[in-house]
Amino acid sequence: MKQLAIACMMLLASHAAFAQTTIAKQITEWERAKAYTKEYLDAMPDDGYALKPTPEIRSFAQQMDHLADANFAFISAASGKKSPMQGSAEKMADQSKAAVSKVVMDSYDFVLAALKGMTDADLGKDVKVFGKDMKAGVAFEKAFEHQTHHRGQTTVYIRLKGATPPNEKLL
Repeated sequence: MKQLAIACMMLLASHAAFAQTTIAKQITEWERAKAYTKEYLDAMPDDGYALKPTPEIRSFAQQMDHLADANFAFISAASGKKSPMQGSAEKMADQSKAAVSKVVMDSYDFVLAALKGMTDADLGKDVKVFGKDMKAGVAFEKAFEHQTHHRGQTTVYIRLKGATPPNEKLL
């Protein structure tokens, strides 16, 4: 019975250790995501930024702008840091490759700077994001999920333009 209790405690302790998100892990993942997104921005030809596969959905530029807007909004709420974005990237007059690439990279820089200014304990703080209560670490994870989703959607846009999307950077 004693061995079973020890085994259960070890299992619980290892689960808790692996379940926790750390600043170092978050930084590593966000740096990888930034580099991967930059490859997507670079893969789309200049004249593909206005491409809309169908009239009712976002253009490539708008998808990437939306990704940036969400990065700024999620992380501002999660970290308490004021977003440097004035307005919305999706509403910027200049939707060129250069302008969109800059705002998207700026959004990743904002995420990384916020993380670098936090501690592991800060990830456990209660925050409100889009009217929902959650831990700061969960907000960073949801932001990561969101940017991954929208970046992935743009694979089709790049292919429709006749270009080749970057290879997966899962690891």
